[in-house]
Formats: sequence, C-alpha cells, structure tokens
Amino acid sequence: METWDAYRARRNVREFSTTAIPSEVLDQILEAGRRAPSANNRQPWDFVVVTERAALEDLSKVWVGAGHVARSAATIVIATPVENGADAMSHAEFDLGQATMAMALVAADHGIGSGHALAHDQEVLRSVIGLPPTHRGAYVLALGFPSAGPLHPIERLDRRPFDEVVHWHCW
Repeated sequence: METWDAYRARRNVREFSTTAIPSEVLDQILEAGRRAPSANNRQPWDFVVVTERAALEDLSKVWVGAGHVARSAATIVIATPVENGADAMSHAEFDLGQATMAMALVAADHGIGSGHALAHDQEVLRSVIGLPPTHRGAYVLALGFPSAGPLHPIERLDRRPFDEVVHWHCW
C-alpha cells in the first residue's frame, strides 16, 4: 500500500478477527514507534506488547473506553517515565502521540486495524504488565485484522470540511 492510501485507510477499529498478527509485522509496527520523532531525541517511551487472551481481557479494564482491547490480536501499552514539571510532561505526551500514530499507520499499511485508548487505571497496568513505579502507562493501542473486512481508503470521511479547517496566511 502507498503511504497516502495507508493513511486514508487507517481508522479506529474496535472489532477484530481471530487472525494472529505475524511476528515480523508486529516487529515492524513496534519499530515505527521506536523511530518516531521526539523532542530533543528523548524517546520517552517503552512499549509492552500483550498477546495472551486473559491478559488482554484484564488490560481492557484500564479505561471505560478500552473494551476493544479484550478482542484484539495484540495490544501495545505505551509507557513513559514519571516526570516532574508541565513542560516535560507536555513534550512526552506529544512524542507519545507521534509514536502511537506511527504504529497505527504502519499497521494500516499491513491491513491491520488499530484502536487507541487512554491507560487510565495504573493499578490495572501494574498488575497485568508489571509496570514499575518509575513509569506510567499513557495509552494502549489495540491491533488486529478488522472483522468487518480489509482496510481500504475511506472516501466519505466523517470530518469537518477541508476549507473549514485550513486557513491560509491568517485566520
């Protein structure tokens, strides 16, 4: 798939087939996250991959909107060091967002759907993945082949119109 097609095909998927993700594809998705840009090249991320069904079901309890995690083929927990100061946290959040999107885009390139969610309940994370107290979970990225069929570029996008969003030279 071309990058533009993968980008237009990427969507939040919440229902997954039972097909496993090949390990080499999962590695490539994780490599995309590892290569994501970050402020001052700090790379404030660690990725924990969960594929065991019981653990995925437990992990789906990290936030009220994370039920799809239980049905995923794999879910990546995106963790970051606990930091003091608003600037450090803002930079980390921006960087984690870029890593998350990089992984979602490479997943889409392989026909794999993704659905992100907040990692709100840190105690659940600690019990499921052994997250140390020096880190916090920021997001989870559920992955799997969409049960509704293959990804394809979305032509009728439910987004604000281009001319309403884009401003040239001034507001």
